[in-house]
Amino acid sequence: MMTASFWDRIEINLQVMLGKPVIRGTRITVEIILKKLAQDIAIDEILADYPRSTPEDIQAAIAYAASALGTDEMLPLEAAAA
Repeated sequence: MMTASFWDRIEINLQVMLGKPVIRGTRITVEIILKKLAQDIAIDEILADYPRSTPEDIQAAIAYAASALGTDEMLPLEAAAA
């Protein structure tokens, strides 16, 4: 379980990846981490693909996403064209 805030490991900087949340000090976006997890790619594989990242970084990305989704404000997504 993470005891530190995910903000210790996640940053948002308009000069990095157009302001998308990234693992601090990298260009690894929270989005790419979540997409890989959703594709059932193991954390060990993600860490091998991004050797500058740590298991704690992956947990911070998940915590950030959970926090972002936990707000009362949601933006509707357009349905994909069939």
